[in-house]
This record gives sequence, structure tokens and C-alpha cells, in this order.
Amino acid sequence: MSALIKLKHGLDIPLAGEAERVVSRLVKPGTAAVCPSDFKGLAPRLLVHEGDHVLAGSPVLADKKNPDILVTAPLSGTVKEIVRGEKRKLLAVLITPDEVQESVDFGHVDVTDAAAVRDLLLKSGLWVSIISRPYGIVADPAVTPKAIFVSLFDTAPLAPDAEFTLGAKTGAMQTAINALSSIAKVHLGICKCQEGGSFAGFENAEYHVFQGKHPAGNVGVQISHIDHIRKGETVWTVSPMLLAAIGTLLGKGKLDLRRRVAICGPAAIEPSYIETWPGMPMSCLAGHIGTQADGVRIISGDVLSGRNAGCEGFLGFFDDQITLVREGREYELFGWLRPFRFNQYSADHTYFNWCLGWLTPKRRYNMDTNLHGGPRAFVMSDSYYAKYLPMDIFPLYLVKACLAGDIDKMEQFGIYEVLPEDLALCEFIDPSKNYIQEIISDGIDLMIKEMA
Repeated sequence: MSALIKLKHGLDIPLAGEAERVVSRLVKPGTAAVCPSDFKGLAPRLLVHEGDHVLAGSPVLADKKNPDILVTAPLSGTVKEIVRGEKRKLLAVLITPDEVQESVDFGHVDVTDAAAVRDLLLKSGLWVSIISRPYGIVADPAVTPKAIFVSLFDTAPLAPDAEFTLGAKTGAMQTAINALSSIAKVHLGICKCQEGGSFAGFENAEYHVFQGKHPAGNVGVQISHIDHIRKGETVWTVSPMLLAAIGTLLGKGKLDLRRRVAICGPAAIEPSYIETWPGMPMSCLAGHIGTQADGVRIISGDVLSGRNAGCEGFLGFFDDQITLVREGREYELFGWLRPFRFNQYSADHTYFNWCLGWLTPKRRYNMDTNLHGGPRAFVMSDSYYAKYLPMDIFPLYLVKACLAGDIDKMEQFGIYEVLPEDLALCEFIDPSKNYIQEIISDGIDLMIKEMA
């Protein structure tokens, strides 16, 4: 095991509604969605028509720029509907699952043969689970990265317990690590509490032990402390959940995307885990939301960087968490003039309840989506945001460079190091109420356009 890396900056948000470590039910959706928007950098080309029958692993979409990159069906069934938006933009492919599931048999390959591994991942559609940095786009199969990084823990609010969700899949994860190590060196990040656990014995990989508050579990933060991404360099990242899916594919020759998903958050009724597939409609969660669905925000992912899916949305391809938070629509009388806010959390202890917080460190807060203000000019120095971001960059100056569209400054201040999720905590504590993740995302889009 490598030396311990202690991160001094960060913040663990005490959000109520942690999922109980029990699988309450198996949710077999009546409709599963394949959404091109889940895959950044993919220009989708439709490969199916309404009424077609597909197996789990059958091609549904292809990348116009690189036809070898496929997105495949997560379940076997019949294509029910092709959903399009403005200017016929492809939004989703809806599949009605079969009662008895069938999968394409992709056969077996030698995990030490890098070319064979790439080919299998491309044919099965699991290539899109490999994300390339910088920019956080689907990896280019023609590029060999300098390293592959996997964070085996998550520090986001109410994040699923990886030991609980994936503890039984360590064999598949080892198979995937063996295969990916034939392409490039694999780095595994674990937290100090996982030493000696089920994730501590993987071979053909280099371990790195982290200790600290969120965002210590973000793979981008770990990369910045292991091996900086410089201009012209490429690294790949894979989530542990999809690492297990890759290992299952290599071991059994079939695509299996079933996963344990945490249903959590202050608005969740009986927070727990379910087993389901990506593309599950959020309407399946009626039992966890209750009768006040209009007053609940349904987030596919964590509360900081997840996507507002709504009642009509679907579980994202990369998500193993659904967070339910009450919509904060109430007007607050006197606003910031009220010092006595016993039921509201403040990272800077600006409310009177800070003194009680020291006495009750395990207290959890029933937070909602109320911003308590609107966007305004930046009023804080860069050091304020740096207190919560354990990376060697200048977050405030990077955000301002993205707003200005200044590519030289964006490069200078660390655009190659980050994705929007890495600055989610800065957005949470920002007194100026700016949408920092959206600004960073727009900056990355500009970099992709101008540097292509």
C-alpha cells in the first residue's frame, strides 16, 4: 500500500436521508431509456427503428465521428419510441423490456491482449464507460493514455457504500483491472477506512490511500495528487461500478448493467437500495416519494453534481444514486437579517446554530433547494474557494477565465485538471450564488471546440 495522502481542504455536507444498507426490492422497469446526453463528446447516429427487437448488448447508437464506438441496449426488448426534441435532436430511445431477458454472447478474449480487449469493449458498448481527461469525454480508442485511474470510494453527500454495492463483485473487478492494465498503468484510490477491506487486495494496479473530506473521493482530485494532467496528455477514468461491469463482460461474455442504486435524501421515504438497470424511469420511485411528487426534486446522482431528472426522467448511465430533496419555494421573511436559524446548515457558521453544531457533530440537516438569494458579482477572494478545493489550481480565476472565454488563461489556471464536479463544493459554499459548474462546463465546451 502506498503512503497516505492527507487532504486538508474540503467539506462533508451533513445532509439527512442516508440509505439504509439493505436492498428493498428489484425494480424491473416497464421502460428503459438510452439517452445520448449521458455520453459527453458522442455525436449520436441512430441504429434502430421503432418496433425493432434488441438484445442486451445490441447496438442502438453509434458515434458519427468514430463509428466503432457504440451505445448498446441495457436490456432485451422492443424499441417502443424514438424521442426527439427541437430540430429533431435525439433525446432518448425507449425500450420495453422482455419478460425473459436475453443477451448477445460476445465470447471470451485474452485479457492480456490489449487490442482484443479494446475490440470487445467497443462491440459490447462498454467503451463509453471509459472517460478521457481532460474534458471528461468518451475516450478515443485510437489513443493510448498515460494512465488509467479508478476511485474506489465516494465522498459526495449520501454517496452509496461501495463495499455494500460492489463487495460481491471483486472477482469481476480484478478481471477488469487485469484487462485495463494491458492498455496502461492502473491507479486505484481508496480511503484510509478501506485498508484491509475487500478492495485492498487487487493486483496489477498501484494503490493510493487518501484521507480527507469531500471531494477526496473525486477521481479528478486524486489525479491531481498522483500525476498532474499537462497539456497534450491524456488519462482515462472508470467508475468502480462500470469497472465491475467490464469484468463481468470479460468473464461471462455478456453485458450485465444491473446495479444497486441508493435511494436517499431528506425527502426520501424509507431510504434504502434497489437493484435496477440504467435508464430506469423515475416514475418507478413513487413508493419512495409519496404523494408530494410536485414538491420534490428528483436528482439522478448526488445533490451537488447530479442531474435534475424530474418525474419524467431516467436514471443516468453513470449513476448509482438517486437523491430526493424538497423544492425550496418558500419565501423567507427578513432573509439574511435573521441570525436564529436552528434548522439550517452553514459551512461558515454564519447562523446562530453554529454553537449547537459543535455540540452535535453528527447532526443531519433536512436541506432543500432554496438558494437564499440570486447570482451576483463575485465578492470573495480566491483563497475562500481554495479552502474547500484540495487541488493546486486557482478556482476563482479559472471561473473568471471561463466566463471571459480566455483560452490562454483557462490553460494557465488549470482547465485540464478539472471537470465541473470537482468545483461543485465551491458552488455550494459560494456566497455569490453563481452556477460555477455550468460556467466550467461552458469553458470545457469552448476548449473542445477551439482545440479540436
